Amino acid sequence: MTLPHEETLQQLQFYLSTPYPCGYLEGRQARSLIAAPQHLINAPVYGELIRLGFRRSGNFVYRPQCEGCQACVAVRLPVELLTPSRSQRRAWKQHQGLSVEVLDLHFSEEHYLLYHAYQKTRHPAGGMDNDGAEQYRNFLTQSNADTVLVEFREGDTLRMVSVVDCVRDGLSAVYTFYDCSNPKAAYGTYNVLWQAEWCRQLQLRYLYLGYWIAESQKMAYKKNFSPLHGLVSGTWQPL
Repeated sequence: MTLPHEETLQQLQFYLSTPYPCGYLEGRQARSLIAAPQHLINAPVYGELIRLGFRRSGNFVYRPQCEGCQACVAVRLPVELLTPSRSQRRAWKQHQGLSVEVLDLHFSEEHYLLYHAYQKTRHPAGGMDNDGAEQYRNFLTQSNADTVLVEFREGDTLRMVSVVDCVRDGLSAVYTFYDCSNPKAAYGTYNVLWQAEWCRQLQLRYLYLGYWIAESQKMAYKKNFSPLHGLVSGTWQPL
């Protein structure tokens, strides 16, 4: 029996973008394979696409398709096998005082201000540090998937926000931004561990972490979580 979302997958068309500068490897040109039309990509369909290595930015669903380069590897954590390191266990313990609330996807001025401060501190001159409210909305508050916002607060102070997609076999970490004012905080590490624990509570197998590039320092943190599985030659396998 063919499920409705399987029929929809067969109706999708895929287009190759024109070349554009790679945001991770200097001097490289990148191309993306784009899934269309957007209105057919609902939550079940996106859940199948993510297993094939696709990701989304707003309603834009894509997969790297660069000529002569396979540096981008889609990665996920099998959460039942996750073994935190000593430093990761410290980060987990350090931030246990944060309160957490899961919210429907929406625009919040408070979230946007934290996002803007995060970009200015963590990614200056990266292009996104000048994002206005409308660019933020298009990037993080538009979705055809089953998407939620997760707020992390210390008392009344917003410390971190995660945008998370819920798919059939796991959670997908779309984007996380946080307060960078405390250099001793380990919000990013804590967040990955928290999402992995949430997967376990929901009895989901995987936490999808987007793409990992061995040569990119921006993505180096993903390799610190073990065991990390990657989609290599069409098969999910340990890296």
